[in-house]
Amino acid sequence: MKIKLTILALLYLANSSFIYSQDKLAQLRTNKKIISMSEAVAPYYAIQIIALKLPPNDPLFFTNVETAREYPCADGFLRFCVGGYSSYNEALSDLDRVKQLGYEQAFVVNTKNFYLSKSSGTSSKGLVIDVNKTYTVQLSAFRYPVYLSHFEGLEGVMEFRMKDKIFKYTVGKYIGNEAEAGLAEIKSKGYPDAFLVELDSYMPYKIE
Repeated sequence: MKIKLTILALLYLANSSFIYSQDKLAQLRTNKKIISMSEAVAPYYAIQIIALKLPPNDPLFFTNVETAREYPCADGFLRFCVGGYSSYNEALSDLDRVKQLGYEQAFVVNTKNFYLSKSSGTSSKGLVIDVNKTYTVQLSAFRYPVYLSHFEGLEGVMEFRMKDKIFKYTVGKYIGNEAEAGLAEIKSKGYPDAFLVELDSYMPYKIE
């Protein structure tokens, strides 16, 4: 019986540690220590510190960097990069400093060459508004959930866990021609990359 209880206790601690690590990573994303990228943005040159199939469970991995950008790539790897440089040589000149922080395998990359997973993208272009349908404004998409307080200045943010296990966040419900005005309002509040999606296609995945 004692052996059984010991095993159960160890399993509980291991599971708790795993959950704790996942929560810590989620907190890093919420605090923008880790920024999930849906596309490459200028300046494109950066220093890649690691590429993994799954994010590192230890949040201390990111202690020595101010901000890491997370690129979910189509080959199944998450690529974590730091810095933003206007040229290859500028990035190269900073490489030794980053390596000395403990990221010995770091190297210079051009993030514009990353082929990102479609599930991490933002929107299909050229959405045609149907006056008979209801739309919502998508704000962001993440591989892991974030606190709704992440979306400053907005109330009523909705959270969805999609079929591909990506968490998506939207706000508002707009019928037909109201949608464009709703989108413009959300963009004016500091969300320039927001876009419209059909609400009905998201509702089966809503987290209450």
